[in-house]
Amino acid sequence: MSEPGQPSRTSSPVHSRASSRGFSRLRLYGHAVAIQLASQLEYRSSFWLMLLGQVLTSFGALLGVWFMMERFHSVAGFTQADVLLCFASVLMAFSLAETFFRGFDQFPALLADGRFDRMLLRPAPLILQVLTGTIEFTRFGRLVQGFIVFCWALPRVAVVWTPGHVAVLALMLLMNTFVFACLFVLYAGICFFTIEGLEFMNIFTDGGREFGAYPYAIYGKRVLQILTCLVPLALVQYYPLLWLTGRSTSILHALAPLGALFFILPTALVWRLGLRRYRSTGS
Repeated sequence: MSEPGQPSRTSSPVHSRASSRGFSRLRLYGHAVAIQLASQLEYRSSFWLMLLGQVLTSFGALLGVWFMMERFHSVAGFTQADVLLCFASVLMAFSLAETFFRGFDQFPALLADGRFDRMLLRPAPLILQVLTGTIEFTRFGRLVQGFIVFCWALPRVAVVWTPGHVAVLALMLLMNTFVFACLFVLYAGICFFTIEGLEFMNIFTDGGREFGAYPYAIYGKRVLQILTCLVPLALVQYYPLLWLTGRSTSILHALAPLGALFFILPTALVWRLGLRRYRSTGS
């Protein structure tokens, strides 16, 4: 209890204002998401057809993995259920990142037509504006397919599911989404320097989704090193999968997805450098 005549130390005005701003931004984001969903559902037939199209688009990749594993039964020691668990986790993570970070994937168009200039003049946080500018809920078609495959593979994987295994699996999904989201933001940051999008980034975004259908180690030691140290896709896919399936007992492999948090550093650096370098289109 504070002395008479002295200010109370139980609350901080700065902390209170920061919490209020954070809550306001979260509420603003939720409101923008609701508006986007309502606008896309205005044309329900188109929405559901596009959702179905997303399912069919990724269905071909699923068939390729399924028939491959039916023919060879295992790859690098991983069974069909192991590979399909890997496929489903990567597909779900990519679908979530693509749905909510689609604005960064379409960033070159924002720069080209002057919409980004208008964003700079608004009081709302810049990243929040890009996030809410484009949210494509039709991408949930891939998420649904991934979830179905995920539910099929879980009971068939040779794993005794303890709370620790469930926690590592949840961490694997969460951090996989985080890495793909960072890749979209990194792509947008590079666009400040190039104006046009660079197709080589698709190697890590769409390519990460396609190649992630199998454990990354099957592509060779060099590829695994790149996807561990440069772009941490292996940290959120291959190493926790080793621990989940009993091929490793190292706690470092179980906690490897946490190492992907450091990927935010180069992502934020490229974004900030690009933002400082940006010059208006003048349109």
